[in-house]
Amino acid sequence: MRRLLTLLLLLLGTALPAAAQSGPSASFPYTLKTDRLPNGLTVVRVPYPSQGIIAYLTVVRVGSRNEVEPGKTGFAHFFEHMMFKGTKKNPEGTRERVMGTFGFDDNAFTSDDVTVYYSYGPAAGLPQLIEIEADRFQNLEYAEPAFQTEALAVLGEYHKNAAAPFLKMEEELNAAAFTRHTYRHTTMGFYEDIKAMPQAYEYSKTFFERWYTPDNTMLFIVGDFDDEKVMQLVRQHYGPWNRKAATVNVPSEPAQSGPRNAHIDWPQPTQ
Repeated sequence: MRRLLTLLLLLLGTALPAAAQSGPSASFPYTLKTDRLPNGLTVVRVPYPSQGIIAYLTVVRVGSRNEVEPGKTGFAHFFEHMMFKGTKKNPEGTRERVMGTFGFDDNAFTSDDVTVYYSYGPAAGLPQLIEIEADRFQNLEYAEPAFQTEALAVLGEYHKNAAAPFLKMEEELNAAAFTRHTYRHTTMGFYEDIKAMPQAYEYSKTFFERWYTPDNTMLFIVGDFDDEKVMQLVRQHYGPWNRKAATVNVPSEPAQSGPRNAHIDWPQPTQ
C-alpha cells in the first residue's frame, strides 16, 4: 500500500502529454500510460502487480492561490469538506457505505495550488469507485443548511488550529513573505472570511462550477487492474462531464527589496 501511494506522489510532479505511454526507466521503473479525454480530463495509469490493491487519486488544480476575490479566501479548503456531501444519485452517506463495503480508505487535502482526493483499497471495488467518484465531481449537490453547517465546522477547525502557535506562525510568515500574491493567505483563509462564509452559499456554487471541471482535473490510478477495462469505465462515467475551467489572474509579487521580519507574542505556554 505504501508503495502505491509513493508512486502517486511521484506522478504528481510529472509533466504529462495528452496521450502517451512510456516504459520503465532508471528514474521511474514502471510503465506509465496517459490519455486526455475530449473534455480535457487527463487520466494517468500505472498498472502494477500489487496483489489486488489499487490507489486512486483525483487532483483538482485549485488551491488558495486561486482565491483572488476579496473576502472569499478559504473556499478551496472548504470544498475539500463539501465534496463528501453527496449527489442526487448518491445522497450523503451512500459513498461512505460503498467505500466501507469494499474496505477502501480515503481522505483529501488542500494546498496552495491543488486539492487532492485519494482512495486506496481492493481492486475488486475499482469499477464502483470510478462510478461514484465521477458522479460526485460532476453532480455535487447540497442545500443551504448543509452548506452553513459545514462552514461553521470549518470555523471550528480554524479555532482548533489557532489554539496552537503553528497556524499563527504560518499566517505571519505568509503575510511577511508576500505583499500581493495570493500565497499571502494560508489554505484555511483569512479569519474574517471564514466567519462570513455561512452567508456565501450562492458564491460556493460559483466556485464549484468555476474550478471543478474536467480540463482542470487529473486522475491517477495505480495498481492491479486491467488498463483497457478501466479506461472504458473512465470514458463511460467521466465522458459526459463538460464544464470549462475559469481563468485566474493572480497578482504578481513585486521583487523583495530588503529584509522582512515579524514578531509573534504567544500568551500561553507551549509544549
